[in-house]
Amino acid sequence: MTVESEIPARLEGKFKAMAICWFLGLGSLVSWNSMLTIGDYYTNLFPKYHPTRALTLVYQPFAIVTMAVLTYNESKVDTRKRNLAGFIMFFASTLSLLLLDLGTSGKGGIGPFLGICAIVACFGVADAHIEGGMVGDLSFMCPEFIQSYVAGLAAAGALTSALRLLTKAIFEKSHDGLRKGVMLFLAICTFFEFLCIFLYAYFFPKLPIVKYFRSKAASEGSKTVSADLAAGGIQTKPDQIVEDATEHERFSTKQLFFQNIDYAVDLVLIYVLTLSIFPGFLYENTGEHKLGAWYALVLIASYNVWDLVSRYIPLADCLKLESRKWLMIVIISRFLLVPAFYFTAKYGDQGWMIMLTSFLGLTNGYLTVCVFTAAPKGYKGPEQNALGNILVLCLLVGIFVGVSLDWLWLIDNKIAF
Repeated sequence: MTVESEIPARLEGKFKAMAICWFLGLGSLVSWNSMLTIGDYYTNLFPKYHPTRALTLVYQPFAIVTMAVLTYNESKVDTRKRNLAGFIMFFASTLSLLLLDLGTSGKGGIGPFLGICAIVACFGVADAHIEGGMVGDLSFMCPEFIQSYVAGLAAAGALTSALRLLTKAIFEKSHDGLRKGVMLFLAICTFFEFLCIFLYAYFFPKLPIVKYFRSKAASEGSKTVSADLAAGGIQTKPDQIVEDATEHERFSTKQLFFQNIDYAVDLVLIYVLTLSIFPGFLYENTGEHKLGAWYALVLIASYNVWDLVSRYIPLADCLKLESRKWLMIVIISRFLLVPAFYFTAKYGDQGWMIMLTSFLGLTNGYLTVCVFTAAPKGYKGPEQNALGNILVLCLLVGIFVGVSLDWLWLIDNKIAF
């Protein structure tokens, strides 16, 4: 199979692919973000169990273990089956969350909470399938594709926040309004996951530009794209995929990790800081304010909106941070936000807290895109796929450490609001 080194001008579908990547990014996190966004409902339902913190802590080990296994075996895992399995799991789990609440009539207690924890564990497994699979797949395509996908991840947070505010406003004065709003909200999220299954299975693989990049990856020795190529109407044979084993030698996963260890550390530090504050601290450590029950939702929405906006900033080359040294410096300097949040919660008003939360989202989204778009440059398709999986694994590790550290805020029970 011969594939040109440059992208042929005749190829169509770039903007359609970017739009689908954005929607698939949204579908990759809309279910989990729905859990974070209805934290007010679960906090009211399970006040003794700290659900905004506990559910995140349940989610991450399953995501990390699954991601580690998939990363170790990434060259043998069929990307199409992996991503479809993830979207189907997300759809089934979100629907199960809705049915569980209907079946228990919105009652609290240890039984329903354990049921929710089991569903959240499924979310973690699904996330590892999709996020690593999609980032790896898109890493050997246009940088705009992975930027769109990462922006879609942030859009999941912004959209769920907007929908949550809307459903809360609609049902605020009705009987059992909080629960009704959550039910409508979960039904909408379930529908989004259903759409993602069809977009990835039937539309994305048939776009000419996507077929071109996957054919190019196959010509460079990738064994993970054959099913996607078949779905796009391109049949490959084993001897076509790898004609000369020596020609397609690639760096091992271990070599790629050590060559990009600074990028890996970058992602760990970005998400350690972010998840040590978001969402647990914002729900439980910011006290009472004029906005009342809306305050935490406004903070979550502020973070999500700026996280989304910031992921488009690197589209302007003059605003993209590509220096490995400066990326590390900026990421480490974000840890100054920890004392800033602490003293603002203790002495500041809600305006300062909203500003800090917005800045947290702004830096999180911007730096994430900068790392994911810079790291794969200079590698062949199979190596870019492997590196994408490595970076997602590091991101998940950062989230887990951040969520664990978030519990330390509960030690300080003497903050006066």
